[in-house]
Amino acid sequence: MTEVVALAKELILRPSVTPDDAGCQMLIAKRLQRAGFACEHLRFGEVDNLWATHGSGAPVLVLLGHTDVVPPGPREAWNSDPFVPEIRDGMLYGRGAADMKGSVAAFVVALERFVAAHPRHSGTVALLLTSDEEGEAIDGVRRVADTFRTRGQKIDWCITGEPSSTAKLGDLLRVGRRGTLSATLTVKGIQGHVAYPEKARNPVHQAMPALTELVAHRWDDGYESFPPTSLQVSNVHAGTGANNVIPGELQVLFNLRYNPHWQAEQLERQCESVLRAHALEYTIHWHRGGEPFHTPEGPLRSAAREVLTRLAGAVPQESTSGGTSDARFIAPLGAQCVEIGPVNASIHKVDEHVAVADLEALPDLYQALIERLLP
Repeated sequence: MTEVVALAKELILRPSVTPDDAGCQMLIAKRLQRAGFACEHLRFGEVDNLWATHGSGAPVLVLLGHTDVVPPGPREAWNSDPFVPEIRDGMLYGRGAADMKGSVAAFVVALERFVAAHPRHSGTVALLLTSDEEGEAIDGVRRVADTFRTRGQKIDWCITGEPSSTAKLGDLLRVGRRGTLSATLTVKGIQGHVAYPEKARNPVHQAMPALTELVAHRWDDGYESFPPTSLQVSNVHAGTGANNVIPGELQVLFNLRYNPHWQAEQLERQCESVLRAHALEYTIHWHRGGEPFHTPEGPLRSAAREVLTRLAGAVPQESTSGGTSDARFIAPLGAQCVEIGPVNASIHKVDEHVAVADLEALPDLYQALIERLLP
């Protein structure tokens, strides 16, 4: 069994359902300390964060990952225990195998090999891990980034190990992410009997034209490699459960995934102007999940493209697709960010898995990137 597979198995054995780290970061810290890294544990609330560094000064290259996983769901639906790693037909199965304990294990092995081969490398190489990526993402990298701002800690480049590949390891290089903005809209009405609508005010009827306008609105035409901004309604709830009662209140959940044309504050103002134009009595709670980020051409993107092309035998697709990642908290520190990881077909699913061959290739991939950036 190779070193990276053995470590990935050790991590999968720890049932680190968000925000519980279940000892993963302590295991990793002990390994990296033996390799000469300085390790700092940053715990906020119930969340563990690990900051491990080697070297000093600029440039600062950070490998970013998370040790928490989503719940496994019904264990009887799995073909093997989600927290007992098992290799079948060339695949390593277990919760977190692809998202992202496999990448974390590869990070650790790559870092150990790099500092052994280059003990006096230029700049600083670091590993940042959190146990709050799959959860609320409040006390994880978001809080660490705030700490870094206070300290004046600079980051030049960040490589996130999220599972980004689509069909083959290295076929996609993620060079940005859309921003995410969520809303909980409550529209007030007056409850009453459906036979006497003149004595009530139906918030569903009142809200429909405004929601239709928001959903139909074309926010923009995209931005470079970003698709157009999209608003999606994810939940609508009203009523008492009786079909003869006009509800007194309507609750709507919606989300905007937006490109760098926008900032969250601008989108909030635009949406609320529509709601006011329709004379709704409403309250709205906004949650800013993260601003969009985009890495332009430069040393990081060039090095990543070259390494992935050599690995996959073809130039990777450069994309800003997908949901969000913790890189959204690192990019505002002035860092250029890319995401490179294994195939994402099974993430968050029953029987999550990663190809053993891909897992074994990842440490060399990450080490090659580090060596290109910190010679």
